[in-house]
Amino acid sequence: MTTTWTAPRVLRDGNARRYLAAVVVSGFGTSALWLAAGVWVKELTGSDGLAALCLLAMWAPTLVGPLLGTLADRVRRRPLLIGVNLLMAGLLPVLVTVDSAAEVWLVLAVLFAYGAAGVVHDAAEAALVAGVVRPELLGDFNGLRMTATEGMKLTAPLAGAGLYAVYGGAGVAVLDAVTFAVAAVLCAGLRVPEGRPERPAAGWWPRTVKGARRVWSHPRLRPLVLAGGTTMLCAGVNGALVYAVVEGLGRAPAFAGVLAAVQGAGSVAVGLASGAGLRRLGEVRFAAAGIALTGVAVALRAVPYDVVALVSSAAIGAGLPCVLIAALTAVQRTVPDALLGRTAATASTLLFAPNVLGLAAGAALVESVPYATLLLILGPALLATALRLSRSGTPPAGVPA
Repeated sequence: MTTTWTAPRVLRDGNARRYLAAVVVSGFGTSALWLAAGVWVKELTGSDGLAALCLLAMWAPTLVGPLLGTLADRVRRRPLLIGVNLLMAGLLPVLVTVDSAAEVWLVLAVLFAYGAAGVVHDAAEAALVAGVVRPELLGDFNGLRMTATEGMKLTAPLAGAGLYAVYGGAGVAVLDAVTFAVAAVLCAGLRVPEGRPERPAAGWWPRTVKGARRVWSHPRLRPLVLAGGTTMLCAGVNGALVYAVVEGLGRAPAFAGVLAAVQGAGSVAVGLASGAGLRRLGEVRFAAAGIALTGVAVALRAVPYDVVALVSSAAIGAGLPCVLIAALTAVQRTVPDALLGRTAATASTLLFAPNVLGLAAGAALVESVPYATLLLILGPALLATALRLSRSGTPPAGVPA
């Protein structure tokens, strides 16, 4: 079994290159809009609550991910990807008309549609990629996708802030629309043989449940997804504590941006190395190692020193994506093509919905519980999650136990 870095082999594939280019382009626009939307609504209304609703509006469709993901098994995936990108390219310019607090509802509605389109897009992508990338290189591809996404998070917010300062929220929305149009063109260049999906014998709900059952009953997917959901719950609480951590360091709130950048750099690095890590350790052990690293790093954030905070942020950035990459790769390798879209969407919901709950819980707890206490609870909880996953007894096929 090779454990060398094989990402260049992925990039030699034309389909993989085109798709990763689409991820970079659309990810740039998405990251810019995520920052600008909240600032825009805050300036229009003066309300912190409405500004926070922007993030909630984009995340809310994740809760019905299994239902939305069923669409990716009902139609051909390449045309679906193109259509979703073109839909958002056409919808986002509507925000050019927003210039008062009375029209903020339109921003929230477009962001909700944005989130729903993202769920469908990710489900179709997971299924399409599994058919064009060799199974042994799926980990490399998913890692490169993580690197591309996190890399855009490091650069796009600054560019978005500059564009917002000059042209306002409407300018950022137009930029994002252009990135979706470019992504649609890149997806149109994919050369993927796809047959027409069979006409379903059951209704929408029974087909959705079938994808959920696949995750829950599979001996390899269930422990990975459960561990991932628990990890993301803890990560949400940890994320809500960032300003308390910064205050404990005696730094200005803007220092949170430095910690976020360092964390993003850690995620970029692990994305590049994930393919070799998955081949050496297998999905379960790779995920468990990442969760354990995250647990140690989260606990160390309670130590009020800049160097410790920076190292911990980099370690969280490196550790947290491991379980996400491992779970998606396991889904793509084990689930039949006809079920892959809805199963990937179900797994994504179980992985990412707890993050929203964690953010809410952390925001509530940080006002009444010392942040260091919370961090020293989260760290051991993550270590226990890693230990339980490593003992699940479900190493991937071809990987020694």
